[in-house]
Amino acid sequence: MPTGFAIHRRDRAVSPAIVEAFRSLPVANVSDCMSRMVAAGPRLRPMHKGALLAGPALTVKTRPGDNLMIHKAIQLAAPGDVIIVDGGGDLTNALIGELMANSMIKAGVAGIVINGAIRDAGWIAAHDFPVYAAGVTHRGPYKDGPGVINCAIALDGMVIEPGDLVLGDEDGLVCVPYGELDSVLKATQAKHAAENVQMANILAGTHDGAWVDASLRRLGCSGLD
Repeated sequence: MPTGFAIHRRDRAVSPAIVEAFRSLPVANVSDCMSRMVAAGPRLRPMHKGALLAGPALTVKTRPGDNLMIHKAIQLAAPGDVIIVDGGGDLTNALIGELMANSMIKAGVAGIVINGAIRDAGWIAAHDFPVYAAGVTHRGPYKDGPGVINCAIALDGMVIEPGDLVLGDEDGLVCVPYGELDSVLKATQAKHAAENVQMANILAGTHDGAWVDASLRRLGCSGLD
């Protein structure tokens, strides 16, 4: 049996209730509440029309340019899953296109993230099904493997374990580890509420910006007076 060619069982997944609780929160707020230490990198951009992405991770690690294990992941995915593909960041061959996107929609998949390339970019851009990728090419994939389903992967240093929560919006992607869901949710809800108050004060012209000069004085900036 070749090394690096396996399908593992996923023994946990974030609950639908937690997914829904996070869905209305900006990725930037979640990121801030995780000390701005977690991100999938600026290369992975939304290629679709604009729908938000939220759901438990079904991870795939594949040989660059090969999508055999992505096809299998679609067959294994539960409704609401987000398929996360580490394709090595290679942009030579597209790993999915319109046909596979429709297969995922039919299976109830919540979206896909590919550290690699897609094709049929026009169709994807015109539809709401969430697709995040690093680039576009017309060259198609191979289907020979190897690859691993439901293993730990890392995208630009962001580690994703099977069943972790993956979130995406126009600002990019973030993963909330399974064991930190409750604490990150509470912190993000509080931050989002505070920002709503701050925005109301800005629009009303009552925002207090005194903290700027206070910070500059604390840091030793000259020329304030």
